[in-house]
Amino acid sequence: MRTEPGTFDLFIIGGGINGCGIARDAAGRGLNVGLAEMNDLASGTSGASTKLFHGGLRYLEYFELGLVREALAEREVLLRAMPHISWPMRFVLPYHDDMRFEVGTPASRLLAAVMPWMKGRRPAWLIRTGLFLYDHLGGRRILPGTATLDLDVDPAGEPLDLKFRKAFEYSDCWVQDARLVVLNARDAAARGAQVMTRTRVLSAERTAGSWQVTLEAAGKKFEVRARMLVNAGGPWVDDIMGNVVRSDTRERVRLVRGSHIVTRRLFNHDKCYFFQGTDGRIIFAIPYEDDFTLIGTTDEDHDDPSVPPACTAKEMRYLLDFASRYLKKPVTENDVVWTYSGVRPLHDGGATSATAATRGYFLKLDEEGGAPLLSVHGGKITTYRKLAEAALAMIAPVLGSPERGWTARAPLPGGDLPVDGIEDLVAELLATHPFLTRDWARRLARTYGTETRQMLSGVRALDDMGQDFGESVTALELDWAIANEWVMTAEDFLWRRTKQGLRFDKDGIERIEAYVMSACSGTSEGAGRTRPRSAS
Repeated sequence: MRTEPGTFDLFIIGGGINGCGIARDAAGRGLNVGLAEMNDLASGTSGASTKLFHGGLRYLEYFELGLVREALAEREVLLRAMPHISWPMRFVLPYHDDMRFEVGTPASRLLAAVMPWMKGRRPAWLIRTGLFLYDHLGGRRILPGTATLDLDVDPAGEPLDLKFRKAFEYSDCWVQDARLVVLNARDAAARGAQVMTRTRVLSAERTAGSWQVTLEAAGKKFEVRARMLVNAGGPWVDDIMGNVVRSDTRERVRLVRGSHIVTRRLFNHDKCYFFQGTDGRIIFAIPYEDDFTLIGTTDEDHDDPSVPPACTAKEMRYLLDFASRYLKKPVTENDVVWTYSGVRPLHDGGATSATAATRGYFLKLDEEGGAPLLSVHGGKITTYRKLAEAALAMIAPVLGSPERGWTARAPLPGGDLPVDGIEDLVAELLATHPFLTRDWARRLARTYGTETRQMLSGVRALDDMGQDFGESVTALELDWAIANEWVMTAEDFLWRRTKQGLRFDKDGIERIEAYVMSACSGTSEGAGRTRPRSAS
């Protein structure tokens, strides 16, 4: 066993959005940061979300005004920081007078007590009041407010069942969730953090006022030391406390599985749908990767984080039936091209159902033995940056780092362009690299933002892109991702750095896997390779 030289100020367990967000903020304040992720970045919860920056309209039903306000205010902060991977979207909430919601939310119970004759119906004025709050709780400068739609004339009405004649439309934001994680890790590394993927933390022990952390990567064990430890293990946060840190805690997470289905494209416009169910749940139907529709999510308790989450046949049927109640043409299993599931580690506040469990976060600082431990429980992707700031507010006094936050004003890598600047970037790429198609240029811009310029620096012709794997994936892009984004397998690239896996068959995936394996082992000199390019 070898010992790594030096000692980290802060060592973080977990390469999801919370761990990488904290690493970025801490490194930007001058701390020496290490982070270990046992798999690939965003390979768990953070890469399996519904891919939205949103305030959480349905959380108003639970009177979680603080959570909704924080998330609503954060949407536009995040839009400005990453306009290449996040953009505004309009959400259509179909309505008809006989819709009933027999649920036990605080708002429903209040409505039943005050207006018992409604018998579970939601009057339009009540929904409009909720949307008014949603428009104004967090403040808006970029996103447009709520509108009422006549579905007889608006294109959003075309795919819906004819009983829906009216809808409300409001704003939230799309985000490429797995890329969000990677870009936070990229920025952390650019500011000096050491990010270690496929590195498992075997144990962490308090010794002589610091942490001795034993890790394993590629079959080899090594040790590092750290002044402070952060447990951002997501679904594994309790397991880390019990089996890695070996510390007792009263705090627990509730593991809730959220499953999604991806279908062929179900409608020909760029708006999303917010569908309300009689069971009190909601699902979204969202335009996805140009040619598909994303439908989700479910809320099911998931007892064991070691069991990989998967969309069950029951969950698929639930989502298909739910969406079909709103659409003219039923959605069937034959429409489904992909499914995915993630386990959300929600702070366990004793809620009676998975749906009712809070999406807020809880941070616990343990300073026992002079070696502090900060544990992260819960949270949602929209408030990851605020969670990181809250974590640093607890970390900074302990480690003596600057207490003033900085991330609200700093773009992520590739995000240094106006919120509405993506089409100008696409036009620039087409002008400087005329061999690109518009769809190809837009995909690159939406993936790498302004860093696409660096990726394509010196490229004059299609041949300069190296081996062509199809679907606009080339050796040059793979080399960039390997050099800059911790890509070590085809899955890393096709399902987390991009979603091009939706477009490749088994043979195509195997060709990319062979290329990536060869490149990572250093044996891929020759045909098809390009000169590795570094973002730095």
